[in-house]
Parts: sequence; structure tokens; C-alpha cells
Amino acid sequence: MPATLTTRAATEADVPTILALIHELAEYEKLTHEVVATVESLLETLFCPNPSAEALMGCVDGKAVGFALYFQNYSTFLARPGLHLEDLYVQPAHRGCGLGKALITAVARIAYERGCGRYEWTVLDWNTPAIRFYESLGAEMKSDWRIMRVTGPALTAMAKLST
Repeated sequence: MPATLTTRAATEADVPTILALIHELAEYEKLTHEVVATVESLLETLFCPNPSAEALMGCVDGKAVGFALYFQNYSTFLARPGLHLEDLYVQPAHRGCGLGKALITAVARIAYERGCGRYEWTVLDWNTPAIRFYESLGAEMKSDWRIMRVTGPALTAMAKLST
């Protein structure tokens, strides 16, 4: 009998699972040294009166084995909101069954229903399987854009430049 795949909105009870999946994703991406998220910080940012992001859980036979975390952004050129998919992760044992596609298209449906002008995400340049998967869904790689990031002490220093 084939597995039952479902997606659903994350709840506060899912936060420990989300954190465990974040750690698995970081290990896959060789970025474990960057994870400082805790159950408490996820609860404070995902389930507060004005959440910073939202999450969907991907389940196989009722067990959460993946997630998609996304947040609203804005396009000045379109003068419309957009959605940014921060992370999409499915445990390796459950890849290839359609759960990743179910999660990414569920977020696309949310973007469409909210009237968003675009839906975007980033992918590591060495992650060929993910790039192929995204392109198979019609995504276009924007090779002329580069991410700029300021964190930690550099963010503190930059913030102080405006005072």
C-alpha cells in the first residue's frame, strides 16, 4: 500500500520536530556551525502575535518528516508582496516520494491565494539534485544576482553607522 503524503500548517507542538529537521538540513548543507535556533526562539518568532515566518509540515503516514519555512517579502518593481521560501527539507529516507513537491507547491498555492507577484528561494550552487528538482517545476535560476548578508558583529557595526 502506498504511503499517504500530507502537508499541513505547523503548530506549536511541531517546534521540536522543526528544530530537529533544521539540524538535519544544516548537517546536509555543512552549516551546523551556523545553527543557533532553539525551541524557545522558534516559538517566539513563529507563534507570536506578529510571526516572522510560517511553516508547513510534510508528513508521511501522519509522521512529520519534512518542512517548508517561508515568509512574506515585497517587490518594489511589482508593487506586490511575494513569498520567500527560506528552507525546504525532507528527510533522505522520504525523498523521491513526492513530499518535497507537495510542500513547495503548497507554498506556491499560498503565494497565489495571497496575490503575491512572485515566489522565490535560494539554493546552494553545489546542490545539483535540488537545482534539477526546482527547474523541473518551472523555476528559473537567476545567475546574475548574488546574496549579500550581514550578521553578528558586522550587523551591530552597520546598525551603529546610522546613529
